[in-house]
Amino acid sequence: MQHRIVVLGAGYTGASAAGRLARRLHRADVAITLVNPEPDFVERVRLHQIAAGQDLTPRPFGGMFAGTGVELKLAKVTAVDVDRKTVTVTAANDSRQGELPYDTLVYALGSGWSDGGVPGVAEHAHDVAGRPGALRLRDRLAALDAGRPVVVVGGGLTGLEAATEIAEARPDLDVALAVRGALGDWLSEKGRGHLRKVVHRLGITVHEHTAVTAVEADGVTTADGRTVPAEVTVWTTGFAVHPIARATALETTDRGQIVVDGTMRSVSHPDVYAVGDAATAIGPNGKPLRMSCASGVPMAWQAADAVAARLAGAKVPRVPIRYFQQCVSLGRKDGLIQFVTADDRAKDSALTGRAAAVYKELICKGAAWGVANPTMGMPSRRRRAVPQETRSRVRGKAAA
Repeated sequence: MQHRIVVLGAGYTGASAAGRLARRLHRADVAITLVNPEPDFVERVRLHQIAAGQDLTPRPFGGMFAGTGVELKLAKVTAVDVDRKTVTVTAANDSRQGELPYDTLVYALGSGWSDGGVPGVAEHAHDVAGRPGALRLRDRLAALDAGRPVVVVGGGLTGLEAATEIAEARPDLDVALAVRGALGDWLSEKGRGHLRKVVHRLGITVHEHTAVTAVEADGVTTADGRTVPAEVTVWTTGFAVHPIARATALETTDRGQIVVDGTMRSVSHPDVYAVGDAATAIGPNGKPLRMSCASGVPMAWQAADAVAARLAGAKVPRVPIRYFQQCVSLGRKDGLIQFVTADDRAKDSALTGRAAAVYKELICKGAAWGVANPTMGMPSRRRRAVPQETRSRVRGKAAA
C-alpha cells in the first residue's frame, strides 16, 4: 500500500518539494501527486520581463517530471479538509469537482497580489504577481503611445525590477516610481548609490516618502493630497497569502500563513507540511523568513527531506535556512547584488553593473534548472525505503 503524498502548488517551492521527494523515496513506496492549474512552470522572478514585452522559454511540467513518478494533476484547489485529510479540486478543463485523499500533504499554494485595501487598486491597477497579471500589463503597455505616464507603486524588489525593466524596454514612456521611504533605504551605501545612478540613467522619476492612498483610471493620489498622472499604474506593495489555509483547522498567523516548526511541519497537524509564502518559519536570530524564492526553495528542501526521513524511520535532518544576498535586476544590462547577513541585513559589500546582471541571470537560470531537473545527480543508494510496517499502516499516519 503506497503512502499518498499530495503537493499543492507547482511554483518554485511546490515543484522543488515534489521533485526532491521523488529523489528521496522509492517509487514503489509512495504515490506523489502535484496539483497545479497550469501545465507550465512559471518563473515568477521573471514576470516583470513578460510585462515589459519579452518572451520566455516555455517549461512544461510534463517534460520536467517525466520518469520521476510524480503525477501532475491539472486542477485548482478549492478547499482542504485537514481532519478528513482530503483536498477538493476543480479540474482545469471543466467545472467538475473531485476529492484527493492524502496521507501527507505539502501545502505550497504561495501568495498572490495584494491591493492593501487601497481604494481603486483592484479596479484600475495592474500587477506582476502572477502570469495572467503580467500578460495583461504587457498588452496595456504595448497599447500606450509615446510619452504616456506609467507609475509603479512600491519600492521593494518587485517594484524596482518592474520600473527599470519597463523604462529600459520603453524609453519613450514617462515612468515614475512611488516609494514610502527613501529609495533603496534597506541597501548599503554602495547599493543605494548605484540604484540612484540607474534610475537617473533610465529617466525614471522617483517620488520618495510618498504613500499612495487611492488609484484612479488616470493617476494616483498621495497622502499629502497630490495627484500623480498615470495612464497605467503598476501596484507592487506586497503579497497576500492564498486564503485557503485560513479556512482550515490549521494553525495560522493573522495574515493567513501556516505556522510550522523547523522541519516545515504544521505545529497543529503533523500530516501537513507548508513551504514558501504559505508558511511562517523562523530564520536566523529569531526573525521570520521573508516571502521570497530565496526562502521558499530551502524550505521545500527541508520539508521534503523531513517527510522522507520520517516515513523511513530515519533521523530528520535540520539545516538552518539563512540568506546570502538579495539579487535585483535593473533592466537586462544592469543589476545589483546586495550581500547580506544570515538574517537578511545589508552588508557594506555589493556587486553592481553588468557583472551583477550576469550574476542575477545565473541565479534565475539555476533556480529554474533545479526545478526542471528534480532527479538529476541523485544516486539510487540515497533513496530511502519506507518500512513495511509504515506502508501497511491505516492511511494517514507517517512515522513520528
